[in-house]
Amino acid sequence: RLAATLNKSLNGPSHIRTDRLGSAASLGRATKPVFSSTRVTGGVGSAQGMATFSAEPGRGDSPSAQPKAGQRLFEVHSPSSSLIVFPEDAPLRLESGQLIAPLSIAYQTYGTLNADKSNAILICHALTGDQHVANVHPITGKSGWWETLVGPGKPVDTDRFFVICPNILGGCMGSTGPASLNPKTGKPYGVDFPVITIGDMVDAQVRLVDHLGIDVLFSVIGGSMGGMQVLEWVTRQKHRVATAIPIATAPWHSAQNIAFHEVGRQAVMADPAWCGGNYYEAGVVPKNGLAVARMAAHITYLSEKALQGKFGRNLQDRTARSFSFDADFKIESYLRHQGSTFVDRFDANSYLYITRAMDYFDLEGAHGGKLANAFAGTTAEICVVSFTSDWLYPTRDSKAIVKALNAVAANVSFVEIESDKGHDAFLLDEPEFHATARGFLSAAAAKRGLAQTPEAR
Repeated sequence: RLAATLNKSLNGPSHIRTDRLGSAASLGRATKPVFSSTRVTGGVGSAQGMATFSAEPGRGDSPSAQPKAGQRLFEVHSPSSSLIVFPEDAPLRLESGQLIAPLSIAYQTYGTLNADKSNAILICHALTGDQHVANVHPITGKSGWWETLVGPGKPVDTDRFFVICPNILGGCMGSTGPASLNPKTGKPYGVDFPVITIGDMVDAQVRLVDHLGIDVLFSVIGGSMGGMQVLEWVTRQKHRVATAIPIATAPWHSAQNIAFHEVGRQAVMADPAWCGGNYYEAGVVPKNGLAVARMAAHITYLSEKALQGKFGRNLQDRTARSFSFDADFKIESYLRHQGSTFVDRFDANSYLYITRAMDYFDLEGAHGGKLANAFAGTTAEICVVSFTSDWLYPTRDSKAIVKALNAVAANVSFVEIESDKGHDAFLLDEPEFHATARGFLSAAAAKRGLAQTPEAR
């Protein structure tokens, strides 16, 4: 059943989901951009000359009835979110010079876009995130990955702001990536997918924002790799971002971080099931290699103090050592769990491509060896946030960003949050961080005259 389902998913007609309830509409070959959304009212799609698809319940096989691998492929080709498709005659030019077409961008929205479209916030997700920032994840069934920050009455208040979160280019939850169909072959791209950059991800997001009819984003917010996207927005779209919050990030990827990523990539590629990147057709998943990559990366997201406090040298479900290579220690069991659950929702090739994009990120190198050059002319108000125990993107990286912004007289503030939770602190319940985000956004909104509850369009 799984093989038949995957074959249908890869070779049959594509479907666009128009909501998070599993409804879909059939789509043939597009001749113009296709846009669907259940959040923006007033005919945005038709106003911009784009076809809008209505919900059609019950179409296609239910992803929930399939094993996890099948669910993940359903999300690649038929995401449980809104989707826009740019056709082959509107390719995206990458920094490498290569073209991607057609281009799909899957995204979620929350809240209501006000009449003058001045209350839009773009959320940029990190390496292993996706568009499901504040809703139940369609594969894992878990809460949105940033529900601590985004939602009604929360710091990013969806009663006040219209929040957009796209799956990045190269991702595996509906946006074009290695698991997507290559129009030249009719098969998944695999490693024929072109190498991408953080800038390419942002260029794809610009297309989405353009088709939503938004000229200026009230804010762009993201942590870790999401913070890198925020910085690219500020430097590439200098007059289209009113405010920005880059969190727990850096203006370049360090040698240490490149090294960690290379270990992860080699783990994936050393798995025999990787099949040179063509595991989709082989009907296998390099789950062992991807799990090890996730385990190694997850260590970098935590602080030594957090690891010691949570796990120490405590044994897992036993009172004595087993004198084997079983998971004797709680930390071993925890990492194995992180690895095994990760492979259910993430594509191995996407992991390779996204980590490479992060490694290529270097704002200083891209602007003549002077970081300040990247920010010259920006008009955004920027709040840079770091955490004391983050050793993956330590505070000194954030201070380099702040120094460069100060050098061009940009409007910048900086907050270092005291935390023992490591890099992942930005995803967790950190009251000081949440208060910072709330205060910054509320002050900027008041300055721009944004009402507490926007008028319906």
